Amino acid sequence: MQDISGIPSAGQQLINGYGDGGFRVSGVKYYGSVVVLPEKTLLWDVVAIANLSVESLNALNAADVKVEILLIGCGATMAFIDTDIRNSCRDKGIVIDAMDTGAAVRTYNVLLLEGRQVAAALVAV
Repeated sequence: MQDISGIPSAGQQLINGYGDGGFRVSGVKYYGSVVVLPEKTLLWDVVAIANLSVESLNALNAADVKVEILLIGCGATMAFIDTDIRNSCRDKGIVIDAMDTGAAVRTYNVLLLEGRQVAAALVAV
């Protein structure tokens, strides 16, 4: 598992590590894909980026926090996100940035620690 370090504020969800089919977020191990919001982490049923849909991002709609940036960790390699998914998020004021999962984890931590309104939808690697 790749370790990531940083000091979050109380209650913030910092991603401590990833790999081996899961993630360690704020010291808790999650197996499979996850959606990480600034103050909570949810299991995510997307096992491959090909399964990504507007509906699979409904966890963001239920979030109590305003998300401005959504990082999508596509797995081992970056993939393009369909226009309908991008447009759906844009209509809610959310900008999507897609990259491989490792890069999304690192970027999420940096943006979170900067105080940005960021979330990450991460396909497990």
